[in-house]
Amino acid sequence: NPGINYGTGFLDIGVSINNLVLYNFKTSELIKDNPQQSIQAHLMYTGYIDSYGFFDESKFSGLLRSEFGKDKTIISANAMLTVPKGIWAQVGYNTLYGASGGFGLNISSQIAIEYNFEKALGDLTNFGPSHEITLAFKFKNNEHYDYSSEDEIGAIISPTKKRVKPSTQPKISAETRAQLEAEAQAKRAQKQAEFKANEEAKAKIAEDAAKAKAAEAAEAKAKEDAAAKAKADAEAKAKAKADLEAEAIAKELAQAKAKIAADKKAKEAIETRAKLARDAQAKLDAENKAKAEAKLIAEKQAKEAAEIKAQKEAQAQAELAAQAQAKIEAEKNAKAALVAETKAKEDAEAKAKAEAEAKEQLIANPTDNLGKSMSAVAKLVEDSETAQQQLLTQLSEAVANKDKDLKDLKEENDLSDKGIYLEPKPFKSITAENNALEALKSDLDKAIKMRNDKIKELEDLYEQRQRIATLENDEVNLYYKNTIERLKAEQFKAIQTKTSLTTSLDAIKEATEFERKRRIKRAVYNNEEDRFEQDIATLNAIKRNTELSSVPLKADDFDFGEEQSNNNIQILKNVKHVDNGYYIIIAVHNNIEKRDEFLTKAVSAGQSNIDFFYDVNTSKYYIYYEKFDTIEAANDALKSKGNKPYNSKMSIVKIEN
Repeated sequence: NPGINYGTGFLDIGVSINNLVLYNFKTSELIKDNPQQSIQAHLMYTGYIDSYGFFDESKFSGLLRSEFGKDKTIISANAMLTVPKGIWAQVGYNTLYGASGGFGLNISSQIAIEYNFEKALGDLTNFGPSHEITLAFKFKNNEHYDYSSEDEIGAIISPTKKRVKPSTQPKISAETRAQLEAEAQAKRAQKQAEFKANEEAKAKIAEDAAKAKAAEAAEAKAKEDAAAKAKADAEAKAKAKADLEAEAIAKELAQAKAKIAADKKAKEAIETRAKLARDAQAKLDAENKAKAEAKLIAEKQAKEAAEIKAQKEAQAQAELAAQAQAKIEAEKNAKAALVAETKAKEDAEAKAKAEAEAKEQLIANPTDNLGKSMSAVAKLVEDSETAQQQLLTQLSEAVANKDKDLKDLKEENDLSDKGIYLEPKPFKSITAENNALEALKSDLDKAIKMRNDKIKELEDLYEQRQRIATLENDEVNLYYKNTIERLKAEQFKAIQTKTSLTTSLDAIKEATEFERKRRIKRAVYNNEEDRFEQDIATLNAIKRNTELSSVPLKADDFDFGEEQSNNNIQILKNVKHVDNGYYIIIAVHNNIEKRDEFLTKAVSAGQSNIDFFYDVNTSKYYIYYEKFDTIEAANDALKSKGNKPYNSKMSIVKIEN
């Protein structure tokens, strides 16, 4: 256990290594991985009590020690008070071994006895308390080695004091002693007076020297100031004279320059006027010449343009005449072709119409019984298609209305989450709407089933008529073959439409239910602050108004809500109004009534520190009464939950904000 300690008069600080080396004698080798190895640091303060009576000069010592191991950290503290009479008392606490206390006394200067009591806490409580009695013997040191100062400690049995031998020197009488003291005092007074006189003389000499030096410095300063002033006055006069002469010269130069500039400006003005006159005349001549040339060019261009225009007009008249003649011929030919084409088309349409009417007449009025039955069934199928299509249209409109209501509700909720208030839509009876939808779906299912049955009946009649050899490929069979295929395709499309609308309706219902819950939740709590204030008020009211139960409660009396895993730590983030840390959760509810019922029973069972917080992400209330800063402390609390009925479903939740 090597270490080092540094101490001052009252403070000691040190560090050491426990179990630095571990040797195995069986294998004759050092153990490399020693789990018991740790680093130990300590801080100790020592002080003395300054009072009167029994505790005067008593020594107080306080020691704080921490041991850092690989798997755990042990912290201990000790305090000790030692009375000079030879009695001491001490008290201490260790996070591993628990609390301890004891006292001791010195029976004699070499024999001491001490008693200590230690109470284990935590995981070592099963070992029970321990009692320690110590008897110590101190060997007497006949040599005088001054290694350190030690306080004088008394004992119950004081050592025998040696008798002091009387002095053999003659005693001095009181009068003689007084006379000697007076003479010594007079000598001291004389020496003090001489010393004071010498000091005053030295001070006077230094003061006179300082005054003389100051006077010389003042006289020298006055002479320097007078010389400087005379020099400054002479320089000022010379500068003033030079300034006057320079000003006169500058004035003459300025007048001369002004005269030269005026003469030059007048000459330039005359030349400028002459040049402007010449330029104006030249410009006028050039303009007159340009106008004459432009007039000739314009007259020539006008003449040429007139000739070109006349030629173009003549050519255009000839082209228009040719086009008019060609148009008349084309219209005449087109009219004749149109008359012929119209006649042929009318003849073909009349023939096709006659054939179609004959065929329709044959199909509409078959002569055989099977044909007549097929005609009647086909008419019923065609008539039912209109009713079925109307029901599909109504269902489509209902789905569209539901989707619009969903979008409006979602927009209202989204804007509300952003703090924007939107006037809510008028209330609708969801039950009435759902009943109407169910009735519409039922009518549509009946219409589809009835039409499917009629199509099946028509198909059976067709197959019966097809088996008659004389009627196998007649017009009636061919018509109903195509009709049955068309009806099946229409019915398949209708069923697909109905399925798609039903699927959309289910999705809209689910989304609407979610948005309605959002709206209801928003209606109950306008914001998180309102909900928090209501929760605090409810908790305080429960604690204030709930009395202790006269009958012991059992775990079966409590509803713990959603069961949590006690093997894994759940992490919740961004939980308002709660600090970071590890919380021992005893119940989780998403229902306010069940939450309040659990809180009431916990308070009646004696748990007055009960509390809870709300997680908006999971919409759940987490009930607890203990919170820790470290996972180790939380695990220890989880292991020692005891037999309280409300502790049956404990788990750990970590808050990270």
